[in-house]
Amino acid sequence: MKPKAPDLPKDFGRQCYYVCAYAKRSKKKDQSFSTGRSSCFPKTHRNLWGCTNGDDGLGIVGIDLGTTYSCVGIYENKRVQIIPNDQGNRITPSYVAFAPDGTLLVGDAAKNQLAANPTNTIFDSKRIIGREWSDKSLQSDIKYFPFKVVNKGNKPHIEVTTSSGPTRLSPEEVSAMILRKMKEISEAYLNRTVTKAVVTVPAYFNDAQRRATKDAGTIAGLNVVRIINEPTAAAIAYGLNKQDSEKNILVYDLGGGTFDVSLLTIDNGVFEVIATSGDTHLGGQDFDQRVMEHFLKLWKKKYPTKADVEKDQAAVQKLRREVEKAKRSLSSLPEAKVEVESFYQGVDFSETLTRTKFEDLNADLFKSTLKTVQKVLDDASFSIKDVHEVILVGGSTRIPKIHSLVKDFFGGKELNLGLNPDEAVAYGAAVQGGILGGTAQDVVLLDVTPLTLGIETVGGVFTKLIPLNSLIPAQHTQTFSTAQDNQATVTIKVYEGERPLTRDNHLLGQFDLTGIPPAPRGVPQIEVTFAVDNNGILRVKAEEKGTGKKQEITITNDDNRLSEAEIKKMIDDAKKYAETDKERRKVVDARQDLENLAYRYKRLSSPAEKENRLSEADKDTLTKAAEEAISFLDNNPSATLDELRQQKDELEKVCNPIIASLNRNDDSAQDHSEFEAILRRCFQGIIKTFTFMEPTPIITV
Repeated sequence: MKPKAPDLPKDFGRQCYYVCAYAKRSKKKDQSFSTGRSSCFPKTHRNLWGCTNGDDGLGIVGIDLGTTYSCVGIYENKRVQIIPNDQGNRITPSYVAFAPDGTLLVGDAAKNQLAANPTNTIFDSKRIIGREWSDKSLQSDIKYFPFKVVNKGNKPHIEVTTSSGPTRLSPEEVSAMILRKMKEISEAYLNRTVTKAVVTVPAYFNDAQRRATKDAGTIAGLNVVRIINEPTAAAIAYGLNKQDSEKNILVYDLGGGTFDVSLLTIDNGVFEVIATSGDTHLGGQDFDQRVMEHFLKLWKKKYPTKADVEKDQAAVQKLRREVEKAKRSLSSLPEAKVEVESFYQGVDFSETLTRTKFEDLNADLFKSTLKTVQKVLDDASFSIKDVHEVILVGGSTRIPKIHSLVKDFFGGKELNLGLNPDEAVAYGAAVQGGILGGTAQDVVLLDVTPLTLGIETVGGVFTKLIPLNSLIPAQHTQTFSTAQDNQATVTIKVYEGERPLTRDNHLLGQFDLTGIPPAPRGVPQIEVTFAVDNNGILRVKAEEKGTGKKQEITITNDDNRLSEAEIKKMIDDAKKYAETDKERRKVVDARQDLENLAYRYKRLSSPAEKENRLSEADKDTLTKAAEEAISFLDNNPSATLDELRQQKDELEKVCNPIIASLNRNDDSAQDHSEFEAILRRCFQGIIKTFTFMEPTPIITV
């Protein structure tokens, strides 16, 4: 069944959209059908794909919300800028943690304290979001998570300890914290408020996962104006500013937790996705886990009396950290040493991981990616020779064995390694933000549905309405009828998947159409319409033609999706976290303020200051006051803001008169200048600290 083009305004651009797209699909059957795109997409019509001209685009950032790392960029002045975080890094760990004092940590700070605080450090939320509790891959992951995952209404929640006690967080809330971090990174760099974003998801994310990601954006205070597929974004990064003739490219995207393959045609700025497939549970984390299992077996064999090491999450996470480092080293070295001092019960861990062993442990996973590549080619009716470029993106494509496998699969074709695998997706998302904002005029993106959409009919049969790899936006209408005489209500059950029976596919949602007039079975005409928007999100409408009764819903999978009330509460909670963070920052600032002041006074009274004209009594007074302040800080790690300010006032009350008295009694202008120089030298650091310095989080491990 071919998809029916949606009813759209009869303007030139929209007509060309469908002429080009569907002509492409018919190209092999009808060689006389023209598919020339450059003439169909004049620049004056490129804003018809949801773009807006003018200043509306300012601040539309592109965010790659990754399993292990996230990245943000913006398209401005006809170029993309990948935005560095507060550590100067262009990618940020997708980690969230609650420190022992309740402080919320996101990014590098969260990942750095994982080994010391494993049960309160959350990662891999992308592998949890949008899934049901019964999901097999979720249950497999839970075994290895150091944090606690619990069932709440058939939906996984993460249980952590915050400043207010034990708290359950939805995966959307955790992802929102990461998105909020990316928002803050953007705002600090751009020096303006950011409220709009394009967010990427794996091409094989289903409807529930896409909706959950959009909800996370809402909780983070972002209007997610578009969700686009990661390999499509990478293709945009590859094809931007290229004015080549029609070219077929295959994007092989292997990241930290997901794998996607997309086949696209690029022609003078028009990006059309032909086919896509993937695995939302395959990536670098799985490769690490194979190595972890290997090393833990070796440990248990070597130390049978210490075989319960997996109960110690701190030890396990230390090993995981070193395994990840070793994996990265193997991209350029033949072997790497994996060492953890005092790994378990005082015994050190030390093993060597060779590249050969790493490849052997993961051989089946590596080879499984080629099956996905073949599936995409088959779905598109393409041969290997039809692919002009193979582009590798995602951090895991740095693995040499992946290079050789993909290269051999394509008959020795040289792979395109020109894109930064960590940044390519965010780069493309930023361009899409520019398209939607009207700042990028030379790109048109035609994406597809990753799975077939349909309804259940008699006998549990899956009746397809929108096939997989249909161009989006897409719409299709089909007429059905009742299965029984005088049936007054029909239940529309909506599924996605590729199996012939609904029991083997994924239920997205259901609704009832009531008030059908009594009639023999098969007589009532019930028109069901499926419409997929640019985000890949589905709306379903049913209408009984005899009476005109209608029922329309946006598929929400209510059992698994957050309600509006829950989203609102989470937005409020996120704001509370932000306010709490501000208050904690004030405490950190005040603490550092007092500490710097105390040490400066102590240094001023030190004999090392050769030009010091203070009397011995005044030196003793300054030293004693400074040491009392330092002692207070050491003995009161949880001091309040008021207590810290009071200590500073007391310190200044003792020390300032000494300084003032010395200034008044100094008869020599030269001496006065010398003393000013001393003060200037001693205090220049504190002035700089007060004015410019952001306090550095100190994590005790």
